Amino acid sequence: MTQAAPDRPVVVAALIALQSLCAAYFLVDVLHDVLVGGQGSFEAFLVAETLATLALIAGIAFEIRVLFRLLERKAHLEQQVSLAARAFHDVVDARFAQWGLTAAERDVAHFTVKGMSISEIAGLRHSAAGTVKSQLNAIYRKAGVGNRGELLSLLIEDLVATGIETSPATAAS
Repeated sequence: MTQAAPDRPVVVAALIALQSLCAAYFLVDVLHDVLVGGQGSFEAFLVAETLATLALIAGIAFEIRVLFRLLERKAHLEQQVSLAARAFHDVVDARFAQWGLTAAERDVAHFTVKGMSISEIAGLRHSAAGTVKSQLNAIYRKAGVGNRGELLSLLIEDLVATGIETSPATAAS
């Protein structure tokens, strides 16, 4: 499925540029009409054309403002996601150390947390599925859980319990 145009700043910027060209054309046309002059109903048409041009220019200014706000919001959200990912990684590593996982078990646990299947993990680790199952059972036993869902739940609860520091000092580190 393709993304909508507002999700792509380049597309929105291109549309704003196109609208700006149209506004410039209409503005030049209005100025030309004013300088050449006219009579009767032409003046009413000139007023309507001028108002339409000014409305188009106001719309462009509004769109530019909205675009910049969206870009700022996107940057803020990306920063927050980065902080959350870093915090989750720290929680996961601390728990794995607390549980005393071996290096192989840590690899398997990381892949499990990422949502990979036993066969995918076995393929990535160049080991048998039975070996991965055995390592998963050891991980579950050491963590005191019974399955993948409980393992993820435990890690997420730890993350929520520790909170995510979002101060500028943390963001810079």
